[in-house]
Amino acid sequence: MLSTLTQEKNTLKDDFLVTKTVILSGTDHSKKRKEILNYFHNSFSLYESIFECLNNESAFYTRPNPLRHPLIFYFGHTAVFFINKLNVTGLISTRIDPKLESMLAIGVDEMSWDDLHDEHYDWPTADEVRDYRKKTRTLVDQFIRTTDFTLPIDWQSPMWIILMGIEHERIHLETTSVLIRELPIQCITPHPIWSNICLTSNSPPSNELLPVIGGAITLGKSKNNPLYGWDNEYGAFHTYVDNFKASKYLVSNKEFFDFVTANGYNQKEYWDKEGWQWVQSREHKLPRYWLKVGDRFKYRTMLEMIDMPWDWPVDVNHYEAKAFCNWKSSVLEKNIRLPTEAEWYTLRKQVDTDQPYWNQAPGNINLEYEMSACPVNRHAFANGFYDIIGNVWQWTETPIDCYEGFSVHPAYDDFSTPTFDGKHFLFKGGCWISTGNYAIKDSRYAFRRHFFQHAGFRYVEAPPLPKPCLNIYETDAMVSQYIEFHYGETYFAVCQDSCRINQPTLMI
Repeated sequence: MLSTLTQEKNTLKDDFLVTKTVILSGTDHSKKRKEILNYFHNSFSLYESIFECLNNESAFYTRPNPLRHPLIFYFGHTAVFFINKLNVTGLISTRIDPKLESMLAIGVDEMSWDDLHDEHYDWPTADEVRDYRKKTRTLVDQFIRTTDFTLPIDWQSPMWIILMGIEHERIHLETTSVLIRELPIQCITPHPIWSNICLTSNSPPSNELLPVIGGAITLGKSKNNPLYGWDNEYGAFHTYVDNFKASKYLVSNKEFFDFVTANGYNQKEYWDKEGWQWVQSREHKLPRYWLKVGDRFKYRTMLEMIDMPWDWPVDVNHYEAKAFCNWKSSVLEKNIRLPTEAEWYTLRKQVDTDQPYWNQAPGNINLEYEMSACPVNRHAFANGFYDIIGNVWQWTETPIDCYEGFSVHPAYDDFSTPTFDGKHFLFKGGCWISTGNYAIKDSRYAFRRHFFQHAGFRYVEAPPLPKPCLNIYETDAMVSQYIEFHYGETYFAVCQDSCRINQPTLMI
């Protein structure tokens, strides 16, 4: 048994634990209103429950990651998002706490303009955030109960903003689980739901490459798609995928250990320039959630340190996944790399269902199994593959960019565009805690290469890729110039007061 908890794993089936994304279409307004209301309360309660894993007030202010705010920010961030977006769209004119709605609004993705200096923040107490969340819950509840809307729900619907808030909170449910996983173990406590990790680990299977038939494929979706989507999902990208081979399993801890024992972290030739700089910056030798104790290895789940489950998928960043593939290429004498987004979707065609349509998740996703990863050979899919979706996210070779026809939603015009910079790489398939939009086929999420999520990878045998041609939407320098133009005293020695006379609004 892997878990150190003495209590037997229960089978909690709380209503808020396993939920399905609201379908936007329908004919019964009363029924749809009730679905949205339940989805909101389930999401709000689920999110609050994960913070119960912190064992004292100080844990809210312990920064688990120097590139992220402390958890008190995330505790309040998702609630102020509802209030800010409802105000931005003119759907309400009510503020609950303007100070919190400013302080807890931005600072999530380590962009150059984010302020991550704690001394610049007068963080609220956890009780103050709880009180704010309680008031937000009441306000949003009444909004859902009383607001007129039509079906199907679309971008212009007031209920779209509510769904935006719900799906945003479900994104941060996963973000929070990663940050809790990075906290010192003494900051956390067992939990009746979140401690229910997988209790099995056996001999890891040997991986192999299996054929995947390619063909023409179109990525993206239309605005009349029946599931909520973020702006980067809409539009179309037509391409052709050649036949390729993909690994039967996600890369397990044991398979990655072969790279470690081959001295992979010390071999510059396996790493690209950025990756090697990252390795050297802190002398990385092991995956982030591994700990060597004597001649044995431990593995950090969200809440526990357990004996290494060698048959579970490894959690790594993009640098590590790429280095492993380069090493594997030398071992197999084949061209091994990560799949592209289009290649992953070609593999995904073998899954004939999607959340919210399945009766039970076909993989370890949507919180339908345990609160952790599980063996890579547990969830079988078609044609011999395992974990096509779920367990851990799967890194790809593809930096995120927009599809043809892309447009921003006016209520959230900076959700995607800052990531169209060639530095954020897509991962696909979701993980054990991916719910809501995270768990659907069309979702598109990307992180910087040094970031950790519950993310691993599978590899493919396929020809080398050409260098991507990126359409960089906006650069850090451009954003800085825009901000300086609006708010600086001078810009290129031009007085701002003179510029503001009859100056048209500059859209950022």
